[in-house]
Amino acid sequence: MSVAASRKNSGFTLIELLVVIAIIAVLIALLLPAVQAAREAARRAQCINNLKQMGLGLHNYVSSQNSFPPLCGNMWRPETTGSPGWGNWPLGWAASLMPNMEQQALANAANYSFGADQPQNYQTVCRARVATFICPSESVATGPWQSSSWMNYAGNIGGPASMGSWSGVIIPMREDANTAVGTNYPANLGTVGIQSLTDGTSNTVAFSERLVGLASGDFTVSSANARRVVFGPVPTVTADTGGVAEAQAFVAACRSLPGTTSTAGTTNNGWIAGAVWAGSHANTLRFNTYSHVNSPNGISCMAQDYPPGQAIDAMSPSSNHTGGVNTCMADGSVRFIKDSIALPTWWAIGTRAGGEIVSSDSL
Repeated sequence: MSVAASRKNSGFTLIELLVVIAIIAVLIALLLPAVQAAREAARRAQCINNLKQMGLGLHNYVSSQNSFPPLCGNMWRPETTGSPGWGNWPLGWAASLMPNMEQQALANAANYSFGADQPQNYQTVCRARVATFICPSESVATGPWQSSSWMNYAGNIGGPASMGSWSGVIIPMREDANTAVGTNYPANLGTVGIQSLTDGTSNTVAFSERLVGLASGDFTVSSANARRVVFGPVPTVTADTGGVAEAQAFVAACRSLPGTTSTAGTTNNGWIAGAVWAGSHANTLRFNTYSHVNSPNGISCMAQDYPPGQAIDAMSPSSNHTGGVNTCMADGSVRFIKDSIALPTWWAIGTRAGGEIVSSDSL
């Protein structure tokens, strides 16, 4: 055989090259979802670890204070204006956990004689970044107000208000009968200790995930951000009536809202969940809490004829994890709750003393 013939037969044809490229493309297409799944599994594991750290901090707090941290730690303390009240920014439950989560510097900086929005706290505490409070699966790069002060975890204030408001673990303290909180929702307020959880700490959720809300003025709703806003209003519900049927009707009305429904707020007034981890106005309800009304990753709705961000609303937990949200139970354990959980079960694990029986295979 001649040298010329040997050289002619040693190269690739165009068809062979295209076949090789096609095989490589198929392999990449098969490999990419696996890589993405592995990355999400790692992010979900980190999220679980965050909640475990919060659970440890929670029980360290219980050990030292004989109660769970209140929703707000200084609701009625005087501020620089000398006029304490509902409009001030109290320091929230997350600030109370700082001494028990290896954040002693932030704990020392927190001044409970002033609100979270006052210079004594805002510059030193509220603008600090706490990595444990940020889920790695969160798809936003910065918070809606400050680039570092946001959080992805919220405290459980309870199940449907028509069945008993403030029935969760993270609730306000009652200081007197004339406070705004006591006037609107007089039931179940006060210190919550281990003895208050008659349903069992392993059957009651303390914290869950909640995606960060929208930035100021960004209220265009799409499928990508619908879980970050609150819709409404929907038909009126009444607090503390014991009405299961009423709760079911409220959830049904919330779920049936058409896609063209406007958000409950048209500015950044309170719907930016998780904007400031250390506390917020309106009793921190709109920022750092959620409720067991609609199912996980379900639509959030404001009840008609009530101020926004109240215990009567449906403030759903949400996450970017596929199929559900991570939750920290009151015993410190972490569970993944599916979006498909039955509503009665979801309501049951949202209450501390509802007397419900929850089987392990229902979660």
